[in-house]
Amino acid sequence: MINFNKHIKIGVVGAGAMGSGIAQVAATFGHEVFIYDNSEQALIKSKENLNSTLKMLAEKGKISFEESDQISRKLIFTNNLNDFTKCGLVIEAIVEDLEVKKRLFSQLDEIVNDNCFLATNTSSLSVMSVASGSRHPNRVIGLHFFNPAPIMKLVEIIPALTTNPQVTELCLNLVKEWGKIPVIAKDTPGFIVNKVARPYYGEALRIYEEGIADFVTIDYAMKEIGKFKMGPFELMDLIGNDVNYKVTETVFKEFYYDQRYKPSITQKRYVEAGWYGRKTTRGFYDYSNNNEQLLTPNKDPELLQDIFNRIIAMLINEAADTLFFGIATKDDIELAVKFGVNYPKGLFEWANEIGIDKVVKTLQLLYEKYNEDRYRVCPLLKNKASVNKKF
Repeated sequence: MINFNKHIKIGVVGAGAMGSGIAQVAATFGHEVFIYDNSEQALIKSKENLNSTLKMLAEKGKISFEESDQISRKLIFTNNLNDFTKCGLVIEAIVEDLEVKKRLFSQLDEIVNDNCFLATNTSSLSVMSVASGSRHPNRVIGLHFFNPAPIMKLVEIIPALTTNPQVTELCLNLVKEWGKIPVIAKDTPGFIVNKVARPYYGEALRIYEEGIADFVTIDYAMKEIGKFKMGPFELMDLIGNDVNYKVTETVFKEFYYDQRYKPSITQKRYVEAGWYGRKTTRGFYDYSNNNEQLLTPNKDPELLQDIFNRIIAMLINEAADTLFFGIATKDDIELAVKFGVNYPKGLFEWANEIGIDKVVKTLQLLYEKYNEDRYRVCPLLKNKASVNKKF
């Protein structure tokens, strides 16, 4: 096994926003980076965008012009995978299609040297399934960066069943060297962030579908009471309804259709209409003339509190479930929600403040009302409430 240092060359497959962002991070910390894409247009766009970003950072005084030039010179754009022969780590950031990823890893097996590690940036696919495309699955790992990679601090590290523990340790240290906050998750659908955060979207959609409140009121409740930076509908529009829905659908399927992750018909219709959000100027809000600024929420205090209580209880329940099944540690779950989706505080911290007994009561009332498995209470929450213990 090799040790990562600044002399190790990094390969990135995919010149889109994510791949380009990961390449920028690696080059900023001294690595020579090969960015591969089979589209010449994508490579040209990536190069232009990265050079523009580096110039802007220098003009704002974030880095010197000399550093900007040094980073730029470390970025090598290529349409030839054979340029990865001297890389110590290759990170794929391509389409979320399992068969495409497996074919890529099979190709890379024939190109990279025996000491090279292969990482997938998948956000919701099984790392083990991706690794099965390689003849050496012991060197494959999940490194899930968040977009935009240069800004977002969190990186989820997901070892597959077959991943050599040394690979996990080396990647953990490398991510720290890159100034990121690493968390380790089991190879479970959605890992930490995309599993724990599902109720923020799903329960908001459910509240809307029941006619309890409209988009702007639900968003207002989460921002006003919970101090979230963005409401769930604003956030789905920013992420893209197409992307958000696909992740929900994948997690739902991979958890054998557990009702807690059931996708929303409403969101599906928006996707079918092409109303993805900001990138199409129409999503849950209309962005063509800043119309969202003209909408007025219902500010009834009781309604707003009920909305917040319901969504936060579901989020806490999901975090507790993630801890209960050993998917991640308590500390890593707290870090994941604070730095992966920018929640104002950790969900276990929130549970302690609200009172675990109150959270359990909210969930039990929902279960009694709807008689749906979606609202089942995590045993860990029940146990803590019964003995009046905090996280």
